[in-house]
Amino acid sequence: MLVSKDAPERNRQPLVVGTAAELAAAIEERLVAAASSGSGATLGLVPTMGALHSGHESLVATAREHNDVLVVSIFVNELQFNDTADFERYPRTLDADVEILARAGADIVFAPPVHEIYPGGRPLVKLDSGELGSKFEGASRPGHFDGMLAVVAKLLHLAMAPASCPVPVKYRAYFGQKDAQQLVLINRLVKDLNYPVDVCSVPIVRTADGLALSSRNQFLTPEQAEAALVIYRTMDMIKGRAENHEPLFLDDVVELFDREPLVELDYFELVDPDTLVELAFNCRDTPFTGEGLLLVAAQVGNVRLIDNMPLGY
Repeated sequence: MLVSKDAPERNRQPLVVGTAAELAAAIEERLVAAASSGSGATLGLVPTMGALHSGHESLVATAREHNDVLVVSIFVNELQFNDTADFERYPRTLDADVEILARAGADIVFAPPVHEIYPGGRPLVKLDSGELGSKFEGASRPGHFDGMLAVVAKLLHLAMAPASCPVPVKYRAYFGQKDAQQLVLINRLVKDLNYPVDVCSVPIVRTADGLALSSRNQFLTPEQAEAALVIYRTMDMIKGRAENHEPLFLDDVVELFDREPLVELDYFELVDPDTLVELAFNCRDTPFTGEGLLLVAAQVGNVRLIDNMPLGY
């Protein structure tokens, strides 16, 4: 693990900026200061939509340990929402988020207004997530991944070291493994469009019972949160079979979900972790071999939860 040479003190209030020009100036100033010993510097970006929780804090803390300068963006991207009501009710908690980011060690918080990210309104030239974005979450949320790629492409560009920066910079961007399909698409974006950034994945943070932390969990009742634990239990059951090189018998999962009337299963699939192609041959009556990624989505009341777990790593 790479550790920054002089990590800033935690609990120091980060600089909050709202424009691309302010962001570029702040990044360059801090990179030059970090490289004052004559060497280069490292720059990290953590894109978020705010409403931060301890999972985000862990993500930011990991990025903090790896980089001299750390930027966290907070922008609720309307293009990712299929339901206007869902977009409107998404929590906007900037002051609380900045306090969390101070604890985690962020240097700069980029919290732009909509017109700063989309100055001409909704973009006319669009990125297409293609086949990777049309399945699983993309099937139930058409256009979601196109909107995600639009804003991530912009944020990756805006948070780069400015061309005027006089020091060599290593640039990294950090994303949580919880949004596994998103992570696959971002890796393809960076590869296909030759972005000079390393994409870093940070493991899922869970409650003691196994529920993956999510901004959406706050909308669950205690009964729904308890019922939602079936997601982790079923994945853990399949993981145990994989580790013992047994047949996975994924069909058993449906029966377990049927016992939870508060939870409606959308999909539970084993896929290739790089291409999201279903590994059907590993799901029936043959011992599991190789590597795979379990992808799960379920509706719990009005809340859609997603989760995943790697197998064979």
